[in-house]
Amino acid sequence: MDTTDAANRPDLNHHGFRPKPAGLRELSVRAVLCGLAVALVMGASYPYIVLKLGFGPNVSVVAAFFGYLALGLAFKDYNRWENNIVQTAGTAAAQTAFMCVLLAAFDMLGASRTVSFHLTLSPWQSFAWLTTAGLLGVLIAVPMRQHFVVDEKLPYPDGLAAGETLIVLDGHGPEAKQAARALAIGAIASAVLMLMTEDARLLAWFPSVTLLGTAVTMTTGVGINWSLLAAGSGMLVGLRVTASMALGTVLSWIVAPYALLHYGVIAPGFAKNDVLLWVMWPATALMVAGGLAALVLRWRLLVKTFTGLSQAAISSDAFPMKWVMIGSVVMALALMIVQKINLGINLSTTFLAILLSLPLMLVGLRVFGETNWAPISALSNMMQGIFGLLAPGQILTNMVASGTTGSVATQSESLMQDYKAGHMIGSSPKYLTIMQLIGTPVGAAAVSWMYPLLRQTYGIVGEHAGLTSPISRKWAGFAEILSRGVSALPPGAVQALLIGAVVGVLLTVLEYRKIKWVPSPTGVGIGMLVPAAVVIVMFFGSVLERIWSRLHPKSNEQCMVPLASGLIAGEAIIAVIIPLLVALGWIR
Repeated sequence: MDTTDAANRPDLNHHGFRPKPAGLRELSVRAVLCGLAVALVMGASYPYIVLKLGFGPNVSVVAAFFGYLALGLAFKDYNRWENNIVQTAGTAAAQTAFMCVLLAAFDMLGASRTVSFHLTLSPWQSFAWLTTAGLLGVLIAVPMRQHFVVDEKLPYPDGLAAGETLIVLDGHGPEAKQAARALAIGAIASAVLMLMTEDARLLAWFPSVTLLGTAVTMTTGVGINWSLLAAGSGMLVGLRVTASMALGTVLSWIVAPYALLHYGVIAPGFAKNDVLLWVMWPATALMVAGGLAALVLRWRLLVKTFTGLSQAAISSDAFPMKWVMIGSVVMALALMIVQKINLGINLSTTFLAILLSLPLMLVGLRVFGETNWAPISALSNMMQGIFGLLAPGQILTNMVASGTTGSVATQSESLMQDYKAGHMIGSSPKYLTIMQLIGTPVGAAAVSWMYPLLRQTYGIVGEHAGLTSPISRKWAGFAEILSRGVSALPPGAVQALLIGAVVGVLLTVLEYRKIKWVPSPTGVGIGMLVPAAVVIVMFFGSVLERIWSRLHPKSNEQCMVPLASGLIAGEAIIAVIIPLLVALGWIR
């Protein structure tokens, strides 16, 4: 459809998509009810995915499809704005449910023979903790929408994919049909591959190569993860960032094992986690220092953002800043009380954890916006290190403080990707924030009652555990190290941290000065932590997208985003359906 056709059709804009009708009610009763239903499904099914795979696929796109099933098939006047309300609730619930990794880490520490740790939360205690921390994360992230989404225009590929999905599911005209076909092709291909390779997804390139008696490439996971979800993410993230991630992968999973073996930091026969516990220090420092340096270099933009908050609060589309301030204080006090009563954590410790989570949240929002990889684990581990210094040997304080940071970061990141999708289609930020606040306790309730069932059915610890959760193992393992004091850190870790911080600042300054071919510090840092097999596929995806854009720029402009969104959605939907079928007893 060209602009002339659109001009003759007042119900369509120049892209062939319907603009937001005047007076349309986004926050309708049916949207809220469907949102609650989708939030319950997402919150209940997501823990299985995270504990099984070690990461969580895009939930915004999945929630958008579920919203279409709930609204589009039942109501003839279905529209994308109500569906965005539904997907926002589903995203909030699933992101809250992601914190099942911390509950699993508690169980792993409880089974450890090297530390004494006894903490088993009841479903009600888990619900209260995750709800207060999650709501606090939503509220304190509200002012950052203007900075990260509107001013800096960070891609937030998950949100971009969700927005494109919302548009395609509600589109009209030839361009919309073409985009819908691209999305469907991507989704079907990704879903089929997921079904074919679910239990054997990692194929090493060099299974027979040994280095110093150790199969390094297999041990560190250097291979190909046969996942079109990763390829689609790479297409949306772009070549520069994925190339930076690939550089981080080479440093972390190929160079580092050689060096660490040579200097005796790790022994022959090492496990992947042995390398990870060392490289996490320079990688996290690289991301944190780079993220904070970027905020300092853009201080004028930050000042403009915060000085405009009062005007934003007046707008009917913005969530009032007065509500943000009051709600943040109330939730902070509630979190302090909950952790004191249920966990025995001092009020001052919780208050300090909340304060320290703010700069790490800002870094996390930037990393997630640039790379599409949420650095919750890395930032929580950094918080573990900080409290290892502030409260040495106190393993409970260490775990709970890092959990507070993880919960706050999780919800802030999910809100920002919802803001990105809403910005694409013209949704009201106020209504999206309200649905985040509604969906968060639903997700907290779902994971609080679902996690014990998963633990009982599949097992979390032991040789025959079905849900091993690599993130939880790293979290618990790091806590065991810190319980013995900072001196228990791997040799050279502190020096590597300082070097990583300096490199992060240097790369950010060069990036700010628009020097060509400068790696993204956030991309390099994420590449050092994410499994190499995933990064390699993301890099291939971005390379194919670049070739496509050069050979056929018009088709790339029309179909790239919906195709990439479909590649993400197909695997994510199957990953949600499988545990539901398992829970129903239809498959084993």
